[in-house]
Amino acid sequence: MRISLKNIIVPSIPLAIVLVGSCFVLWMSAFFGERFATLPTQSTSLVQSLQSLLLPNTLLSNLVSVSFTLINAFLLAQINNRFTIIRTRTFLPIFIFLLLMSTWNQTHVVNGSHVALTLIIFSLFYFFSMARDRKASEQAFMGSLLISLSSILINPFIFIIPVCWIGFMMFQSFSLRTFLASVFGAISPWILYLVARYLFSPDFDFSEIFVANPNFNLSIPTSSFPDLIYAGLIILIMIISLFGLFSLSNGDAIDTRNRLNFLLFLLISLSVLAIIFSAQFVYFLPIIAMVYSILISHPFTLKQNNFYGILFIVFSILNIAYVISKYIQI
Repeated sequence: MRISLKNIIVPSIPLAIVLVGSCFVLWMSAFFGERFATLPTQSTSLVQSLQSLLLPNTLLSNLVSVSFTLINAFLLAQINNRFTIIRTRTFLPIFIFLLLMSTWNQTHVVNGSHVALTLIIFSLFYFFSMARDRKASEQAFMGSLLISLSSILINPFIFIIPVCWIGFMMFQSFSLRTFLASVFGAISPWILYLVARYLFSPDFDFSEIFVANPNFNLSIPTSSFPDLIYAGLIILIMIISLFGLFSLSNGDAIDTRNRLNFLLFLLISLSVLAIIFSAQFVYFLPIIAMVYSILISHPFTLKQNNFYGILFIVFSILNIAYVISKYIQI
């Protein structure tokens, strides 16, 4: 029997609505099932202000997070279509991203992280358009400025910018011109932010302006047995998918291969940063989900065989089972 993902890769409008609606039901099950998440122990003053307006674990807070998640899923599809990261139109990055975000109920309370992800996706539009252009100073400036804006919300995100400098090298667009443009783009929002804070709050303690204390504690993201099993299987699925991705890379354009390599490097870097800043681990999850969904969607979309069809089914069941496990007291 042949297992085909064609109907999900290019779904009809009714099926697409059903898939998105299913993810929404999965998301809201955590709220109505009272499986509430706790806020990270470290957060910036801006995020604290945001959380005072949108109280965590409320219906309004969940709906705001869902709204930004849908926007980010739409932007994810646009970046794939514009830069042909997967060389055909596919619904899988959208569905996988929404499924992961619905499953990871820890992310439902971090509204600031969803806003930051929107800024980071926009920055990728600029960075991906730099391919083999050592004079792309405008793109370097704007991309770094957007990431810097996200770092005002979630401070450790500022360390994504050095990762992007390595990305410039992968895109063959690194030069003194693009590097300096990136540096100025990175510092500009912070200068304006610090000046504004001083003008409106002269007595503000600037030693508290940057909340990013390293805390190497691997038990934070995987504190229970179901978490360990789930995380291990999610990583295993990624590793298997990477074999399929690289086996298909010869059919991709050079620029596409460079972007895929950068996304893989970005995923690894984000995972390392999440471990280093484990007290703020949850803030990294939406970005990790975004990059993860693109990478595993590549072989799922282009390798039309039973193996990857079964692997996709296993991935989907795994996420549903993980949600159910949260209702089971072990």
